[in-house]
Amino acid sequence: MPESPDNTVTDNAARSRYELAAGDAIAFIEHVGEGDAVAFVHTEVPEAMEGKGIGSRLVKGALDDVRRRGLKVVPRCPFVREYIARHPEYQDIAQPVPEEQ
Repeated sequence: MPESPDNTVTDNAARSRYELAAGDAIAFIEHVGEGDAVAFVHTEVPEAMEGKGIGSRLVKGALDDVRRRGLKVVPRCPFVREYIARHPEYQDIAQPVPEEQ
């Protein structure tokens, strides 16, 4: 799918999340800063967007932005962890998820 405003991943810093819009629906990954890393804590893809590769496109765009900014990612969200496991080109920016206290 070609890049357009409706399928470009953007960092909505005011809401602490990466977003990918398609029509009226928005898929997003909530994130929080953790030192020199960004923790991805929750991914949500609206039902109307499921099964179209939107979640994967969202994670790829967010990971590419983290890399461009020279940061690491802490994949607390299971969907993001699975994406990184399937895409070894992102392993270099992934940090282990710390054990919960």
